[in-house]
Amino acid sequence: MIRVALADDQLLVRAGFRALLDSEPDIEVVAEASGGRELLEQIRRTSVDVVLMDIRMPEGDGLWATEQIAADPALADVHVVIVTTFELDEYVVRAVRAGAAGFLVKDTEPADLVRAVRSVAAGDALLSPGVTKTLLARMAAGLREAPAGPTLEVITEREREVLRLVGMGLTNDEIAERLFLSPLTAKTHVSRIMSKLQARDRVHLVVVAYETGLVAPGWQ
Repeated sequence: MIRVALADDQLLVRAGFRALLDSEPDIEVVAEASGGRELLEQIRRTSVDVVLMDIRMPEGDGLWATEQIAADPALADVHVVIVTTFELDEYVVRAVRAGAAGFLVKDTEPADLVRAVRSVAAGDALLSPGVTKTLLARMAAGLREAPAGPTLEVITEREREVLRLVGMGLTNDEIAERLFLSPLTAKTHVSRIMSKLQARDRVHLVVVAYETGLVAPGWQ
């Protein structure tokens, strides 16, 4: 069972999400909050796999709350999906840097929202259609003043090649095709890279690829 927490200051939005998700046999909404601080109190008391988080909330906005979750070792298994009406470049980059595993706009189709919860719970990254290209196009500018990223000395040359392709936005199947690997081998490489670099998820790997200079804007 995938355990979900909802964080949004609009009761009607939370009610809609709850009705949608609770109707699924493998998903259960176990917590709700109208602000970031309230959310943190909830998920520190209740085991949660995925948080659907609005950005603009009182008492701790979604970006702040995401940063708190990412920085807390006790919440390492909690995956955050930012759900907002604002599909703006600054929010995409800031949400990713804050530690979000996904980014959706509120007009996402219900089936896509359910699919997103399952995908992120499984450890995959999730971005709305069109947001991935925006993220990759803006990542360098968004990280321009970022501190030096993690060292890549702990990964092999093949893993660096895989990480570069992850940073370019390729899926495991596309990486497998590019490097003449099986999809399972590509997935194994990505999992090992995440473990070695202590990355929370695939989105974090994109950040690492840019921060370390492994990927540069405009690479194809």
